[in-house]
Amino acid sequence: MTKGSINVSVENIFPLIKKFLYSDHEIFLRELISNGTDATLKLKHLASIGDSKSEYGNPQIEVKIDKEGKKLHIIDQGLGMTAEEVEKYINQVAFSGAEEFLDKYKDSAKDSGIIGHFGLGFYSAFMVAEKVEIITKSHTGADAAHWTCDGSPEFTLEASDRTERGTEIILHIAEDSTEFLEENRISELLMKYNKFMPIPIKFGTKEINDPEFTPETTTDAEGKETTEPHKQITVDNIINNPNPAWTKQPADLEDQNYKDFYRELYPAQFEEPLFNIHLNVDYPFNLTGILYFPKMTNDMNMQKDKIQLYQNQVYVTDNVEGIVPEFLTMLRGVIDSPDIPLNVSRSYLQADGAVKKISSYITRKVADKLKSLFNANREDFEAKWDDIKIVIEYGMLSEEKFFEKADAFALYPTVDGKYFTYEELFNKIKANQTDKDDKLVILYASNKDQQHSYIEAAKAKGYEVLMLDSPIISHLIQKLETTKENISFARVDGDHIDNLIKKDETTISKLTEEQKTELDTLLKATIPSEKFAVQLEAMDSDASPFIITQPEFMRRMKEMQATGGGGMNMFGNMPEMYNLIVNTNSELVGEILGTKTKKKQERLINQSLDLARLSQGLLKGEELTNFIKRSYEMIK
Repeated sequence: MTKGSINVSVENIFPLIKKFLYSDHEIFLRELISNGTDATLKLKHLASIGDSKSEYGNPQIEVKIDKEGKKLHIIDQGLGMTAEEVEKYINQVAFSGAEEFLDKYKDSAKDSGIIGHFGLGFYSAFMVAEKVEIITKSHTGADAAHWTCDGSPEFTLEASDRTERGTEIILHIAEDSTEFLEENRISELLMKYNKFMPIPIKFGTKEINDPEFTPETTTDAEGKETTEPHKQITVDNIINNPNPAWTKQPADLEDQNYKDFYRELYPAQFEEPLFNIHLNVDYPFNLTGILYFPKMTNDMNMQKDKIQLYQNQVYVTDNVEGIVPEFLTMLRGVIDSPDIPLNVSRSYLQADGAVKKISSYITRKVADKLKSLFNANREDFEAKWDDIKIVIEYGMLSEEKFFEKADAFALYPTVDGKYFTYEELFNKIKANQTDKDDKLVILYASNKDQQHSYIEAAKAKGYEVLMLDSPIISHLIQKLETTKENISFARVDGDHIDNLIKKDETTISKLTEEQKTELDTLLKATIPSEKFAVQLEAMDSDASPFIITQPEFMRRMKEMQATGGGGMNMFGNMPEMYNLIVNTNSELVGEILGTKTKKKQERLINQSLDLARLSQGLLKGEELTNFIKRSYEMIK
């Protein structure tokens, strides 16, 4: 038996490991199972090249709870270690690494350093255990070894009578960590961190129907049938799927396989994903994964089911910020890469050039997939547009490379349910919707019902009106206007239609300049100037007498500010201002001007104004009640 001191000079190293390396004690199980998995996969490699004295077989990792003895066992059938290897890897390498780490970071509250760099995963055991034992036998056939340490720098190393290849780690759980002796807690951790690890993980047993037993059905004298119960057998409870879909080649998977895997990832999800993107790259970095487009809503709320990040099939986090471009964090699925640089506790990303390359690759891959889906089945893509547009529009805004590629598949729907790419739209409307200054004006609505009269006025001129209603559309419009040449977007209720697309021809007013001045004075005396800016326009005589519009620039700035950025606070703080366009060629406007009594003039102006407000959804509460009451009086 050997006794000794671990080669370390830092005092009280275990409390320091506890404090600086791991903020979350539960990850000890992930680390120990990961070590067992590594040892098993290394043995598999050695066996495959004939460099192992024992057969690989069908190894598994077992987790056992001994509640009475207050012990937790993690047992693998992997490579194992000789006494010399225990001495080297457990006592020297890991601890010298720990000392190096703590010397560097003991004055910082922030844990750092790359995982695997110091080999500290094993020592996370001391966060929950007052004593740790390792019983291990090497695949070389050397004598088994038994190492024990109670969390001080003192250890013992002696021979063991273990006969099976592999390693058993026994944690003597500390009084403040007895939650890890509960079956439910361990089961929860195994499902969280180890659900897709590449080696089968056994946790207890379970009863299942014997697949080789066929129940017999008998009929009694009265003709009543009775079927004997199924025969139950006890089998190992394997908690993980060692071969998840993302580890396979796309050519080996059917559409149903992807849907089944989505269910496996998110058991509580009832809606099917719209489509998936299989990531598979081995140069210049290794990355595999499957991303799913779920049905999106316009509220842009981040859903609880997020993309999960794995490292060699070990769950790390569902905070994938930095690896996945921000606009794709609304998707679901899995990304697995051994090349993602994490800190020692795997709790967050290190700043690294590789991460930017991974993010760029994912952006490109998603854009290429969307383009191929659009080309393969445009009708299906159009049917899904409303459910995916928020991701695509956000991507166009936030990622320049994605914006460039999106011209091939981003759609611009009309109020009539037609869909155009930008190029198709441009070609369709350029002849009719180019104004006198040779600028193409793209008309759009954000609410088909509220803006119905404005839409109809535009359609009467033969204009196309787009239906753009996502919460970030003002930002996207701004970007398109600065990127595409000589275009502008105008919402149909931003002005009278002849002002939105100004042509050379002008409508002559029926009123003289003197009558216009008189009308302007009359309107401004009755209409509140703090809410409405009155402007007189000569329009078709059958156009509405009063039209309320909101200036495009001001409305857009307020909308952009409401969804982040785009303009200073002054726009958000400014009161709602509207333009009131008065049609000087309207019969009613002529009547207002010709009415002799001031009271009747005011009544006609207020009634006309309220009708215009009603059409814009601006008449509410007491004012709406009074309007209805007044309208009934007028009918009488």
